[in-house]
Amino acid sequence: MAHTTFLSRLLGLFAIIVAVSIATHKADTMATVTLLVQDPPVLLVLGFIGIAAGLAMVLTHNIWKGGPQPVVVTLCGWVILLRGVALLALPQSYLRALLYVSDYRQLFYWYAGFAFVLGAYLTVAGFRRT
Repeated sequence: MAHTTFLSRLLGLFAIIVAVSIATHKADTMATVTLLVQDPPVLLVLGFIGIAAGLAMVLTHNIWKGGPQPVVVTLCGWVILLRGVALLALPQSYLRALLYVSDYRQLFYWYAGFAFVLGAYLTVAGFRRT
């Protein structure tokens, strides 16, 4: 449970900080994301980082029972891993299409809000558990 608590706090605080940051800088975030999907070297590095972080979480915390908190932490690890694999495996044209299909511009604040709520849940759950 100590590992779940640590990862819950880490992921939760990270998600809150990122959500607030991107929500307060929408134009800059949109410009960065648009340029990002057109820069293969950066996508390669981000893919490597995502795979390393995702594998670390999945290999050390692959818990599918024990309540919602450990399951949410496990799901976050799998999402991070799969996103890293997608950044390496998918061609740039697919990544641009995914950005378009996700309607990122129109649903920007919904995505930021989801990250904030997820982060708040993980943070509260992580700091409640002592």
